[in-house]
Amino acid sequence: MEYGLHILCSFRCILFVFVFVFSCFRLSYCAIIEQLIKPKAAKSSGCDLFQGSWVYDDTYPLYNLSICPFIEPEFDCQRNGRPDKLYLKYKWKPNGCDLPRFNGEDLLRRIRGKKIMFVGDSLSLNQWQSLTCMIHAAVPNRHFSILRKDDLSTFTLQEYNISVMISRNAFLVDLVREKIGRVLKLDSIENGKSWKGVDMLIFNTWHWWLHKGSRQPWDYIQKGHTIYQDMDRLSAFKEGLTTWSKWVNSNINPSVTKVFFQGISPTHYDGTEWNESNSTTCKGQRQPLSGSLYPGGLPPPVAVVKEVLHSMSSPVTLLDITTLSQLRKDGHPSIYGIGGNKGNDCSHWCLAGVPDTWNLLLYAILVSG
Repeated sequence: MEYGLHILCSFRCILFVFVFVFSCFRLSYCAIIEQLIKPKAAKSSGCDLFQGSWVYDDTYPLYNLSICPFIEPEFDCQRNGRPDKLYLKYKWKPNGCDLPRFNGEDLLRRIRGKKIMFVGDSLSLNQWQSLTCMIHAAVPNRHFSILRKDDLSTFTLQEYNISVMISRNAFLVDLVREKIGRVLKLDSIENGKSWKGVDMLIFNTWHWWLHKGSRQPWDYIQKGHTIYQDMDRLSAFKEGLTTWSKWVNSNINPSVTKVFFQGISPTHYDGTEWNESNSTTCKGQRQPLSGSLYPGGLPPPVAVVKEVLHSMSSPVTLLDITTLSQLRKDGHPSIYGIGGNKGNDCSHWCLAGVPDTWNLLLYAILVSG
């Protein structure tokens, strides 16, 4: 009887060990498979950095704009007379995690010897100005230079051999002057030559595709050999962005150059988007929207951007700034931009302000990568 019990106990022990080992193997195998099929996205430790809400933080802003010596007047809302300061005190809190606190000296170590270039319209200028102010605030006593030539501005920090550039190119594709007038060429990127040899590229385009009348910078649109007086703007945008994507696929070595797309920066000219009257704009707004969802939903170009990026063979990281920026109806210059009371700028952003968070997200991705 004792012998039988001994055999039974031994069998149970062996069975337990087998089940334990098999379970561990299965869990490890499943974990490996999960990693293999997990889609690439701008996430940190399993947290979606772009879903969250704005929370008050008295330690903000990240820098004192009064000591940033190269800020563009149209973004300097405090100097232009904006009386409130609450909009400076909000930080982005992703759902389920925290963004790393910006460490300028750590960023400088990571990008030492690198060239960074923003390419796009004045929203790219907004983000470039933000990043250069954040870097300068980290090492305010280090020598820097700003060189502006034509559509290219370069911030250089000599001690770190770092260049942060902005190339003003509102469409990414070519806009050329010909005998018939100004032609927007949806199939051409001759100006892309200046983007080569850069360690990090951050692209942006959208707002200028909507301009009409006297603000429209082209007379004709060319697609292939066909010339159009005009065409559906979203369709033209998709054609141009597809041309850009092909250029990146063919000209960028992902082992050398990291490529980001800024995403679509929203405007706040129509209050019905956040459940107010259609005559309500960003003017006079003092606080962000609460929660994580924007009542008006995403603007149409967001889907186009995601579709084009998804089709690319070369990796491009989307800085998916749209929803988090939509919640900041309080963050625009409004009448405290360069036009004063004559204008109402609900497109660009005050600095310090929302673009600092765009760069903080960029920093978080670099840290996690």
